[in-house]
Amino acid sequence: MKSTFKSRTPDRSSAMSDDPTFAPVLLTIAGFDPSGGAGIIADIKTFVSFGCRPAAAITSLTFQNSEGVFGAAHETADSLRAQILPIVEESRIAAMKTGMLPTREIVMEVARVISELDLPAPVVDPVLRSSSGYELMEADAIEALMDKLLPLARVITPNIPEAERLTGLRIKDEEGMGTAAGKLRAMGAPAVLIKGGHLDQRSGVSDQVSAQGSGRIIDILDDGGRVTVFRDDWIDAPPVHGTGCMLSAAIAACLAQGTELPESVQLARQFVGDAIRAARDLTAPSPAIE
Repeated sequence: MKSTFKSRTPDRSSAMSDDPTFAPVLLTIAGFDPSGGAGIIADIKTFVSFGCRPAAAITSLTFQNSEGVFGAAHETADSLRAQILPIVEESRIAAMKTGMLPTREIVMEVARVISELDLPAPVVDPVLRSSSGYELMEADAIEALMDKLLPLARVITPNIPEAERLTGLRIKDEEGMGTAAGKLRAMGAPAVLIKGGHLDQRSGVSDQVSAQGSGRIIDILDDGGRVTVFRDDWIDAPPVHGTGCMLSAAIAACLAQGTELPESVQLARQFVGDAIRAARDLTAPSPAIE
């Protein structure tokens, strides 16, 4: 259905938009997870945790819970634009992130609105496939993301399987992560954060997580050729749904408040670590009462 929204030139002149005493407005463009664990709901909760005011545009209504994704109904480019324009006309967007961008037309529209409306360079979380194996992004959408959206990003945040799919490389260790980050930058991304949580599934990594859950977790940030390696103790906990969404949203929230990218990544990693620990503590058995 064709949108009937009539755009006006954004003046963003309201006191709420420009008064520094108000919380910065953050925009997420992502899929909707009705279970609340990932997607836009996870982004909004993260923005609020960092003292920001959330705004959101939905790219896809997914049918899922913490166990898996069972289907999705995607928005059109026109309906996505109709969601974004009223937000941008009312508020100055301090930072933004993208998540699930399922179709080529959605990716192209996101790139268009960023360029046309002079929106901030987004944190791009390339959500390609669910952990249960459901394809969340069509093949031609991935091509459009690489061609049109990567050059507009502030940072792209793939996990290891996503980085492998985008680069065609096999990543087995820290060196491989760095090589993949460099290749993604050569393909157009100004900065790349490769998340190393999947190294526990690979062999030959001296610093990887063991089957018992001990060891270190490694993330690598390549920001314009300046490489930062983040290492933290592995948190022995059940899998937490939506940590990638939380991480990218937290990076965007920190960037909105003027924090440099490496420190934003570190603060976001701490935020996600705290969320994993909290989830672990909630699921831990209560001590026996004697």
